[in-house]
Amino acid sequence: MIIELNGVRPKIAEDAFVAPTAVLIGNVTVKAGANIWFGAVLRGDTNEIVIGERSSIQDNVVIHVNERENTVIGNDVLIGHGAVLEGCTIGDGALVGMGAVVLSGATIGKGTLIAAGTVVRENTRIPDAVLVAGVPGAVRGSLSTAQNARLDEGPVHYQRLAALYKTQANVVEG
Repeated sequence: MIIELNGVRPKIAEDAFVAPTAVLIGNVTVKAGANIWFGAVLRGDTNEIVIGERSSIQDNVVIHVNERENTVIGNDVLIGHGAVLEGCTIGDGALVGMGAVVLSGATIGKGTLIAAGTVVRENTRIPDAVLVAGVPGAVRGSLSTAQNARLDEGPVHYQRLAALYKTQANVVEG
């Protein structure tokens, strides 16, 4: 569902995929090749949300803003199922795991992995290419070779899946 708010309508690149049950409201920009999955809510009501090229916003993610901060997601980013982001910046190539929370003013570095269930507190600065886990989130070290490979493979997988949905999916009921 695409909702215009106060005369501002979400801008979605022609080749992006937005699932039919995703909700995009107001000042939201979805760049080329990005994919927004089922049940995701992107609420750009008081500020701007930007989803970078080839980034994947997975099922039931909630992204919103506040009056002080935009939410900006870089290119080739994966935001895992059920994550919540508000007024934060996510660097290129990062992965925010399932159920993680990234709060206002936080900045996540390029190529960083935020583990599932992690809570990144307000105004926290996370460096590039590290693993962050826990409540509150803390740097646990550099990424392993396997973790780096996962970051690289994720966007490619979701690009393929989005292409399948764009060309082969048909609503048959409901």
